[in-house]
Amino acid sequence: MQRPVFAANWKMNHGPTEAREFMTSFLRYYPRHSDRQVLFFPASITLAAVVDALKERTDIRVGVQNIHWEDKGAFTGEISAAMARDAGAHLALVGHSERRHVFGETDAETGRKVAACFRAHIVPMLCVGEKLAEREAGETESVVLRQLRAGLADISAEQVAHLLIAYEPVWAIGTGKTATPEDASRVHQVLRAELRALAPDKYSAIPILYGGSVNRANATQLVIAPEVDGVLVGGASLDAEGWAAIVRA
Repeated sequence: MQRPVFAANWKMNHGPTEAREFMTSFLRYYPRHSDRQVLFFPASITLAAVVDALKERTDIRVGVQNIHWEDKGAFTGEISAAMARDAGAHLALVGHSERRHVFGETDAETGRKVAACFRAHIVPMLCVGEKLAEREAGETESVVLRQLRAGLADISAEQVAHLLIAYEPVWAIGTGKTATPEDASRVHQVLRAELRALAPDKYSAIPILYGGSVNRANATQLVIAPEVDGVLVGGASLDAEGWAAIVRA
């Protein structure tokens, strides 16, 4: 069994000053653990502060919340994967539900972003998930498979083996509603089967995380559910003590 992954997506929270205070507290509550992986996705403007705070803690990795698919150019306000890597990021979120449904990111664009991550030697975490109407219409499987296939369309089978996947049902993000461990396991099994077809030699080692209103009360049950390799956490990762309690679960 691979180590569970605990990923914190701070979204548009915690500037550099708050982040330094957060990390001071968090590291006090969270000594090194070799049996799990901890990831932080701060805002881009906060990345350097988090990287600096973790310079003695190589067991914790840091990523960015978004990148552009081009390597450089006239794209005001965007950052490239290479720029993120140069600033200390090891990972990048791709296709987060807010990027898709608030900012209009398309399936095709997620594929370009995943490919850009590999060009820059950073690890993409591809996010997939259905909206409430799609769930109620029985379209969960077709939606997540469409998003997965599009996100991986521009990379090789060898590269597929070196990314992470996050299943984040849109209806459960920030709503207080959470997929049951059984719900999460069922969708993760669908994703795992597709990964087996794409990377038959490495599919079982690709982490698939669950994200959607994860908190201290439900994190443990989600992490131990079959096929769930960790959690991607938003609001519950913003408090240092609370987040430390989750990753120690």
